[in-house]
Amino acid sequence: MTKLNQLFTFLFFLFSSFSFGQNPIGLPDISHYEKTAYSAGTQNWAIQQDRNGMLYFANNEGLLSFDGTYWKTYPISNKTIVRSLAIADDHKIYVGAQGDFGYFSPAENGKLQYHSLIDKIPVADRSFADIWDIVALNNEVFFRSGKRIFKLAGNKITVYPNESEWIFLGMANKTIIAQDKKKGLLQYKDQQWLPFLNNAIPEGGFWATSISAYTPDTLLLSSWQHGLYTISNNTLSKLPGYKSEKYSNKQVAKAFRLNNDMLVVATNISGCYIVNKRGDILYNFSRKLGLQSNVILSMLKDKQQNIWLGLNNGIDFIANNDAIRHLNPEVFSEGVGHTSMLYQDNLYLGLSGSLFKIPVKPGADISLLQDNFKFLEHSEGQAWGMNIVNDRLLLGKHEGAFEVKGNSAVKFAEGKGYWNFLSYQLQGKPVILAGNYNGIDIFNEALSPIGKIEGFNESARFTTVDKDQVIWASQPYKGVYRIDLSTANAPKIKLYTQADQLPSTYNNHVYRVKGRVVVSTEKGIYEYNKKSDRFEPSPLFNSVFGDLYIRYLKEDPDGNVWFVQDKKLGVCDFSSGKPKLIYIPEMNGKLVSGFEHVNPINKNNILVGSQKGFYHINYEKYLKGLSKPVVRINVVKAIGKTDSLLFAGYYGEVNDLKTQQHIPEIKYSSNSFHFEFAAVLQKNQTNITYSYYLKGFDSKWSEYSRKTEKDYTNLPYGSYTFQVKARNNFGEESAVTNYEFVILPPWYQTIYAYLFYAALAVWLIFLIYKRQQKKFLKQREEFLKEQDRMKYLHQLEIDKSEQEIIKLKNERLITEIEIKNSELASTSMHLVQKQELITKIKNDLSKLNTNIPSDENLYNLRKIIRLLSSEEKNGESWEQFSIYFDKVHANFLEDLKAEYSNLTNNDLKLAAYLKLGLSTKEIAQLMKISPRGVEISRYRLRKKLQIPAEVTLFDFLSEFRN
Repeated sequence: MTKLNQLFTFLFFLFSSFSFGQNPIGLPDISHYEKTAYSAGTQNWAIQQDRNGMLYFANNEGLLSFDGTYWKTYPISNKTIVRSLAIADDHKIYVGAQGDFGYFSPAENGKLQYHSLIDKIPVADRSFADIWDIVALNNEVFFRSGKRIFKLAGNKITVYPNESEWIFLGMANKTIIAQDKKKGLLQYKDQQWLPFLNNAIPEGGFWATSISAYTPDTLLLSSWQHGLYTISNNTLSKLPGYKSEKYSNKQVAKAFRLNNDMLVVATNISGCYIVNKRGDILYNFSRKLGLQSNVILSMLKDKQQNIWLGLNNGIDFIANNDAIRHLNPEVFSEGVGHTSMLYQDNLYLGLSGSLFKIPVKPGADISLLQDNFKFLEHSEGQAWGMNIVNDRLLLGKHEGAFEVKGNSAVKFAEGKGYWNFLSYQLQGKPVILAGNYNGIDIFNEALSPIGKIEGFNESARFTTVDKDQVIWASQPYKGVYRIDLSTANAPKIKLYTQADQLPSTYNNHVYRVKGRVVVSTEKGIYEYNKKSDRFEPSPLFNSVFGDLYIRYLKEDPDGNVWFVQDKKLGVCDFSSGKPKLIYIPEMNGKLVSGFEHVNPINKNNILVGSQKGFYHINYEKYLKGLSKPVVRINVVKAIGKTDSLLFAGYYGEVNDLKTQQHIPEIKYSSNSFHFEFAAVLQKNQTNITYSYYLKGFDSKWSEYSRKTEKDYTNLPYGSYTFQVKARNNFGEESAVTNYEFVILPPWYQTIYAYLFYAALAVWLIFLIYKRQQKKFLKQREEFLKEQDRMKYLHQLEIDKSEQEIIKLKNERLITEIEIKNSELASTSMHLVQKQELITKIKNDLSKLNTNIPSDENLYNLRKIIRLLSSEEKNGESWEQFSIYFDKVHANFLEDLKAEYSNLTNNDLKLAAYLKLGLSTKEIAQLMKISPRGVEISRYRLRKKLQIPAEVTLFDFLSEFRN
């Protein structure tokens, strides 16, 4: 051993035996809540928890609440620091501040509101500084300031002044204790403060800081600089055991029993101690071990036995009762945890920089081992894997292959890195297979090299051997190799890829679990079928894992199979007979991706490699510690033009277990909603997923997710119930939590609107009726008018037709008249010509009368002349002419005679001839007068007819009686 190595070893031994002997190697997780996380003041002076699991902190900026997910701050009226708080029997949260005290109680909408009690204090006592302590018992609440203790009972405040100073007030086992700076410890009894101790308190500035139950009849008292005491039968005694002198001078702020063996002590100098009865300091949580501050102002053990610390600059949570602990002592130098092995009552842990060991008692909880790690000589460098082969602990490292002996690692092969070691029967002889960077080497039992498997030169990080002594090795980028060494010096090597029914050629890892060789793939677990020489889905695991991408498998002694899916750790639990997948979400993001390591020593000791050291899981405790979640709706907001807070988490007082009593009715203008919900103070919220359902809107429950809020927009009016439930990683579901509300219809869909619509509809119907009636009447009127018009047109048509007929008749009549007139004229002319001819013949015969000698001839001549005269007279018959004329001209002559009775026959003849349109000459011939005589007759006729000068005689006669 070189001097450098000796010095290195000495320093590690010294460091591990001296510096780190105080704490167990497994530390509970510590969660930090900085002021930026909870958005309130830096200092937190007191902590309380209600029966629903909600936490409350007395903070510099008011009352601070936390449900495990959401923080809320409630300032008091004078905006000062809240120094103290207590939840009383009336379920109100009483708080004390600077110059004020009062209580928080939920308003109608469930939001905590502050009610000051300052007005109930007598005026003379209203001036005081900070209220440092509050205790409540039997419906009485006590508030301590430096000079006064105020008691609230009923609605009255009683003041207990102090001439010196009240320096402490506390309550335990239903006993209220106060410390008077001069009189010592006093007990409130029978409405007064009476001496409490039979013996005197220690001298030298003894100052009590907390009091708690130690046993049912014994109190545990902590003091600022004098350590811990018990009070039994009114006697103050030094606390037996626990060796409080180790931390008594650390300004103890509070102390209480964690369990029957352990105490928790909070200090203002050195953080928080957990001490057992033997006086061993199991933990000293301080800045060195992860606290934000060593100055602890307040402390609380919650309902799950975990510890909350109110610090000078934030809040810390110690998951003291958690089944998962972090193994990362300073000696590890935050190295990556790659491998571990329990061997000969020592636990060996291989990291990215070295190998350490620690002694272990059989059956012990490894996480509680005192930090006594020893560095193994010659183990510097990257450790990959450890295996026990033939009762030897073999170590594979980047630098070669080693055997662990005592406190050192002895190299037996070098030149390449080694992954793992397997026991193997090579042609009946026991040998050791060593998977390395370049294949598989073979060593004898003395660790001497025999050779390597020829023909296989791939990295053999994943190797195993089946029951037929066939070697299986997987190369994540090439496939799975089957290596048969049954034939001497001629290994049979076959590569299986996607062509051999593997889901993919890539990302295949070979393991041996449940007595069978399996391959974890991107699509579930596969097994080799020897008959078909193919891979097929595993009959055992296919129903459990389905097509999940499994990267790692490890069977524990109880037959459960630990696995890594993607980057999530889980276990396939076979304890109930039916396999059940249980995930460990606390480990999410903490595994060494690609180099996962799980070492299930037993059900109380599961070691998991992580980015920083290891994690220890007490699986049995983990199963017992998971409680059924309780989900709480914290906020309901109606969103419109302005947001309206409908509900802020409380149906009654903070400790009441009430359900919703009032169902709010929301205006339609605020029909968008925001809901916030959370499982109340689960020790690890990553275990919890949520499902929600809006009854009246959603068709089914949502898929489970870690989302703790939900928004709905533009909901239609109606009645709704928002329901939410939580589920832990065991699949246990919480009871459903409900919030009911009603969205009122918009103004245009209210009953009044509908009445208005009905009235409007009736009015519109009436208007439409009247309009239609008017329209109908108008249409009827128009129809009648149209009918009249049609009748009129029809009549016109008829009249026109009749007129046409009349016209045609008239035209025919006129034609006939004209014809008749023409005939009359022709006849008249014929008569005139005949008359003239007869007259001429008569005249000529008369001339012959004188020259005819014979009497007989003369007689005959005269006889002819008489005949012609007779014919001449017949031709002049007027009566015949007038009758015929009246037939043609509709009794013209008769009507004219009747109208004008003074007319003569000659007048009538003249009128008839004029009516016929005869000329003056023709009339003169017919009337046997001269044309002059015709004119005179015309003149006389006009006078008799009284015809105006502007009307011609012909026109008058033509129009007469037409």
